[in-house]
Amino acid sequence: MLEHTLTTPHIYLARHATPDWSRTDLPYHLPPGPPLVPQGEAEAAELGRFLREVAVARILASPLERARRTAEIAAAVAEVPVQVDEALAEWRPEETVEHIRTRFWPAWERGVAQSLPAGPIAWVTHGGPIGFFLETLGLPKDTLAYYRRLFDRSNPVPPAGVWKATRPASGEPWDVSLAFVPEAYRRRLVV
Repeated sequence: MLEHTLTTPHIYLARHATPDWSRTDLPYHLPPGPPLVPQGEAEAAELGRFLREVAVARILASPLERARRTAEIAAAVAEVPVQVDEALAEWRPEETVEHIRTRFWPAWERGVAQSLPAGPIAWVTHGGPIGFFLETLGLPKDTLAYYRRLFDRSNPVPPAGVWKATRPASGEPWDVSLAFVPEAYRRRLVV
């Protein structure tokens, strides 16, 4: 296997693909959560093609069914390993911002450390965690609000969409940008 040592961490924050929103019998924030619908499986394959193009070395996924399955499909297409990380689960109603920081930030630091020697990594998680990281990494609040208005359920990215986070040098601000939007949602980005 080729050594990819990077000088800049590259982390792709991907939201799970479209789940079965009609499954009200399954709590959205607890495993297993609703499964993907066929459209979601197609979005996950599209996500995998994107992750292959950007040479992602590995994928970490939330344990909830919709994120785990999205990651499995994307990983098969990108031909990279996938691993479940409990810390990437959806934001639960009883969790405060401080709880979220305590759960998410160590995972972020592990991801940054893994990205440097291995190459870019991707997380397949949920809108809540992605919004937390975008805000924490310095995305302007008005920009975050714009994307929350653009996509479903006040998420800053559509199903199977991706934000990229890089940091030019240690101690420098993070650079975050919307990196991928599945074909079905691209028309929303046209101004």
